[in-house]
Amino acid sequence: MQKQQGIVLFFSLIILVIMTVIGVALAVNATQSLRMAGAGSERIEAMLAAQGAQDKVIIANEGETLANMAAVSVQNDLALGVTNTMTPLVNYDVNCARDPEATDPSVIQCRRVEISSAAAFGRSQLGRVTVVSGIEQEVLTGS
Repeated sequence: MQKQQGIVLFFSLIILVIMTVIGVALAVNATQSLRMAGAGSERIEAMLAAQGAQDKVIIANEGETLANMAAVSVQNDLALGVTNTMTPLVNYDVNCARDPEATDPSVIQCRRVEISSAAAFGRSQLGRVTVVSGIEQEVLTGS
């Protein structure tokens, strides 16, 4: 009878060890899931910051500044942690990419600028998201 009680204790200890291993594995899995969710939200936050900084650059430089831009311009938005690069695509007027019947192309043409906004995110800022947009600024032909 005494030997049987020792076997029950042995098996209960083995089950306890197995349950402990399962519990630790679940805790590690939950921690990893939280890290992955956090990384995803940081990426989305960086993309929104890049889009917001790009909107600010477009509003700040619309009109004459975009129409007369001849060289690459780099602007840092320290509030959002974004670097904006404005690159004129051509140095002459081109037909606008809109309905050509809206105005006579001999009167109004467009100058194109590419705006690239890059934001870093993640641990040690190793992740990088870039948003690129093209802008056409209407100008009078020959101006």
